[in-house]
Amino acid sequence: MSVLTASNLSKSFGATEIFSDISVEIPRGARTALVGPNGAGKTTLLHILIGEQSATTGEVQAMKGLRVGFLPQRPELLGDHSLREEAMAAFAELQQREAELAQLEEQMAAGDEDALERYGPLQEKFEADGGYIYPDTLRSVLKGLGFREDQFDMPLTALSGGQKTRAVLARLLLEKPDLLALDEPTNHLDIDAVEWLEGYLTTFEGAVLAISHDRYFIDAFANTVWELEWGTLETYRANYTQYIQQRTERRERLQKEFEAQQAFIAKEEDYIKRNIAGQNTRQAQGRRKRLDRLKRDNLISGPEREKDTMRFQMEINHRGNEYVLEADDLKVGYPESDTLLLEVQDIKLERGEIAALIGPNGVGKSTFIKTITRQLPAYDGDVTVGDKVELGYFAQAHETLNPDNTVIDEIIATKHMPLSEARSYLARYLFRGDDPFRKIGSLSGGERGRVALAKLALGTANLLLLDEPTNHLDIPSQEVLENMLTDYPGTALIISHDRYLVDALATQVWVARPAENGRDTGHVTVFKGSYTEYVQARRAQEAAQQEAEARARAAEKAKTAEKSSNGKSANGTSNKKHGLNPFQLKKRIAEVEQHIEALEQKLEQITVDLEAASAAGNAARVHTLGEAYTQAEADLEAAMDEWALLAE
Repeated sequence: MSVLTASNLSKSFGATEIFSDISVEIPRGARTALVGPNGAGKTTLLHILIGEQSATTGEVQAMKGLRVGFLPQRPELLGDHSLREEAMAAFAELQQREAELAQLEEQMAAGDEDALERYGPLQEKFEADGGYIYPDTLRSVLKGLGFREDQFDMPLTALSGGQKTRAVLARLLLEKPDLLALDEPTNHLDIDAVEWLEGYLTTFEGAVLAISHDRYFIDAFANTVWELEWGTLETYRANYTQYIQQRTERRERLQKEFEAQQAFIAKEEDYIKRNIAGQNTRQAQGRRKRLDRLKRDNLISGPEREKDTMRFQMEINHRGNEYVLEADDLKVGYPESDTLLLEVQDIKLERGEIAALIGPNGVGKSTFIKTITRQLPAYDGDVTVGDKVELGYFAQAHETLNPDNTVIDEIIATKHMPLSEARSYLARYLFRGDDPFRKIGSLSGGERGRVALAKLALGTANLLLLDEPTNHLDIPSQEVLENMLTDYPGTALIISHDRYLVDALATQVWVARPAENGRDTGHVTVFKGSYTEYVQARRAQEAAQQEAEARARAAEKAKTAEKSSNGKSANGTSNKKHGLNPFQLKKRIAEVEQHIEALEQKLEQITVDLEAASAAGNAARVHTLGEAYTQAEADLEAAMDEWALLAE
């Protein structure tokens, strides 16, 4: 059964038709990615499907009582309550039932038998809905999306725009709606948070419809891709990689069918023209009728137009030295405020290499780049840039652009050229008509990114420092940038959360981590290899660590059991006190036994899911399920220990 079905949708704004004749459905449990170039109407279609806008024609039918969780690109959060309170709003009904249970417990303690009868079913449903673990669930989701525990009680007014987006996403995930409708959910998420979200969505029970330009994310979560382009929508039963292959095959097939039909039409028209007035006129008239019907009912459309994408290329004047960038014992931060962010030890970038700097938001990656470009002084140590190295810098926030300038002003200020030449150059970056005369401050994030790339390409830098270059770029533009960097004869250092780009290009992965595991400050470690190789190495290390922790827990449990055995009195009764009266003791034992049974069932299901994910080669899913198994196993051990204590 589908949670939502749409038939023959079209949308126009005035005389401009955005799309037409779109029919789609979202089955229960669907994982759908909506892709297409900027301006194709993806957000408009999403709004129509969830009832935020109306279609010009067509209709949308939703299942009865459909609960939709919607994350817009720029969500608003009102009120001065805390992040924890915002997320806790997802559990309002559970908290109400928790209060009812507490009230019934008081009545039962007073001997109310009616309360005892009502308590059982209510308590059973409360536990089944996660009533005993919702504070842990809340903590897990907030931490998974990149919040520290010391931020949980921050007022919403103190959160940044990106943090507010993550706060709304956290509440939606905790509400567990029937349909999650997400517009660019990976914006404002670092790699760790995106990986966590991917794992969460693979176990989410509802349906998911997400607009995204994150190709790696689509690969990880989607089993269906909707491609919206040139006003029409095509459905592919695939993740991103499979969709690209299927789309290529489909377009090649359509091209061949179109060419064959055009050849047939030309042959028939030639016959009709030669015979319409001769002795074969009846045959010619019959063929003309059949040809008219073919053109009316079964004409194959011409091949799709080429995507209107920017054309981006760079040239260099000279290659520079063999070693382009080196640092040893470099410290990155702000000396004037005595703020140390990162320790960077022994990095070396050779000519022709591409390094990717990854890590959580706020760890100091952009500060590191600005230290290399001498915009900021080093906290300590130094970084050496090789001789004949010319830097080209792309800033994440595009602060090198003057918001009061027009687009064409920015280009001419970078490299003087005639107005006609500047307009022709900007057309390569999709600024046509009156677009070159728009103010920088009026542009979207993607448009500002294209201006910054256009300025960068006017130089001849042989070392590119790119801070989140794919932010706000649609997939076609990301592909153009990726192809340019693949052919680029120079060297590059890229800060990016775009794992698809990183995996395609990086020869080294520089991993920035905050202060942790006894370290007083953040640090950068170097992995020499591709991103895929880095992930494989990291997961092998995590698996070994989890195994060591499991052995340590088993040893601790054995030690505790030995102490418990030694602590028993002569009559065999435990000296430990649980502090419960007989009525409370009986009730708590029943609760713990139910919890143990639920955890055992959960472990069985995770085992089944692990086998399936392993067989499918889904490494991200295996990793997520492995963590869930470890946590469930620990919870079961704790529950068994409590049961043993109560049973004594």
